[in-house]
Amino acid sequence: MNTTTLDKMRRMKFFGMHRAFKTNMESGKQETYTPDEIIAHLIEAEWDDRQNRSIEQKIKNARFRYKAAVEDILYRADRNIDKNQIMRFIQCSFIDKHENIIITGSTGIGKSYLASALGHHACSMGYKVVYYNVPKLFAKLKMAKADGSYIKEIAKIERQDLLILDDFGIQPFDTQSRSALMEIIEDRHSKSSIILTSQVPVNKWHEVIGEKTVADAILDRIIHESHRLELKGESLRKKSIKQNQENDNN
Repeated sequence: MNTTTLDKMRRMKFFGMHRAFKTNMESGKQETYTPDEIIAHLIEAEWDDRQNRSIEQKIKNARFRYKAAVEDILYRADRNIDKNQIMRFIQCSFIDKHENIIITGSTGIGKSYLASALGHHACSMGYKVVYYNVPKLFAKLKMAKADGSYIKEIAKIERQDLLILDDFGIQPFDTQSRSALMEIIEDRHSKSSIILTSQVPVNKWHEVIGEKTVADAILDRIIHESHRLELKGESLRKKSIKQNQENDNN
């Protein structure tokens, strides 16, 4: 009977229940449970399993550049990162309020890692997140225009609770990319959140976007409801390379 029950659990995709029931059978502990406790235990196991699989799928769908965790963020004084502010961010209230986060600083300072860590945590809290490198995103959207999948790609972005745009401003926007950016920002304004990282100071973004009227409209929607983080200090990437070289020499 137990073998048949396990088989039915597996076929109905009750994988959490299946694992818990099988474990209890093998350990002989099921006899110590009351019927109510058995049901509660199986339901709890199935709930946890589905939650974990949902989080794993959200992280997979987000396509993060880094496997990052908020627990590993460095809060050294020279980095200009306020731990209290990050603790507020990981509550994800900025997503509920449809606010944005802008992270600026020199190359290698940890902007992408910080954005990815916040994105990973948002996934664990049940939010839909997607990560894009900005130059690659707009190259992809140009191809989508050519093959007819543009509307599908834009709709996918719009469905996300949090959009991470990494390396914003590395390349100036041409007419087609500027138009796509305006569409993305307009779709998300006061509806969902964006995290942008950039080596370029915000006061230079007009020049990067180009066409003053469009740039004004885009920046008004991005900056008006944003939290600003300006990372400082030595490049973590260079520092890591230097430490590895020193370790090799030793």
